[in-house]
Amino acid sequence: MRGFLTLISSFMLLTASASAQNAAATYPNRPIKIVVSVPAGGGVDTVTRMVAEGLRKKLGQPVVIENHAGAGGNIGADFVFKSDPDGYTLLASQPSPITVNPLLYKNMSFDPTKFEPVAIMTKIANVLLVRSDFPAKDAKEFIAYCKANPGKVNYASQGIGTTSHLTAALFEKVTGTKLVHVPYKGTAPALNDIIAGHVDMIFMELASAIRLHQAGKARILAVATKQRIAALPNVPTLDEVGVKNFESGTWNAISAPPGTPPAIVTKLNSAINEVLKEPELRDHFAKLTLQAAGGSPAEAKAFITKETQTWGNVIKEAQIPAH
Repeated sequence: MRGFLTLISSFMLLTASASAQNAAATYPNRPIKIVVSVPAGGGVDTVTRMVAEGLRKKLGQPVVIENHAGAGGNIGADFVFKSDPDGYTLLASQPSPITVNPLLYKNMSFDPTKFEPVAIMTKIANVLLVRSDFPAKDAKEFIAYCKANPGKVNYASQGIGTTSHLTAALFEKVTGTKLVHVPYKGTAPALNDIIAGHVDMIFMELASAIRLHQAGKARILAVATKQRIAALPNVPTLDEVGVKNFESGTWNAISAPPGTPPAIVTKLNSAINEVLKEPELRDHFAKLTLQAAGGSPAEAKAFITKETQTWGNVIKEAQIPAH
């Protein structure tokens, strides 16, 4: 009897394996849905729509974008986490929902470490952006102003746990300043209030900030990179103005639900890498000061693990409470 059960079990495993291989071989044979964990108009949304158009051409199937924003990206991530692991529902997200959100939200119904990383789409530097009429005219003046006015300077973020939030928390720690956090539900509403002068500053990705800076609607005082940025030759790094070794960047990734067959993940990864290498897309990215990333699923997994550790340490050291 035991031998018969073992035989049946082996047969079922072989059948499941063959079914998965067949699904991967014919994938995709219907539309793919990418759930974006931020509102329409934000950086992740913009990049995803460009990549999705390339995937449509490469894979020969429609690629539909749906925005499921809220709770620091958790709403969209939870939706994808619980979707069928067949490659037809994917997550496009900022770092937080697939890295540090378990440290920031008490009630999480999914485990970010269980996602199947597909690819990192883009990486981009963060900059210190202030409202156009902020009293400080440069980065040194800004730091001095913050130190002289503890608890009076507020900063916007794209939401609790986002890179904009954690970068400001790190900035507070290393400069000895005290700022007031004003979280928003994504990039667009946060920047709208910077433009309107309702909040003082934000650590924002370069692609979104530079257009406001060039239009005079807000001002970039410093960049959070090792070296100055070519598009902003007169803007110093934070290191140059005394905030030593201060670096911060953000990125966005495509992830698949837990248990998605490796062959499907590999096929998606290959297609995304091809899209990211296309000259037309790279030119478009360059105009938005975005850096195409790419790489293998294993490299994406290692990168996400490292980022989780780095920003997890910031959360613990800054004593950012879960809510």
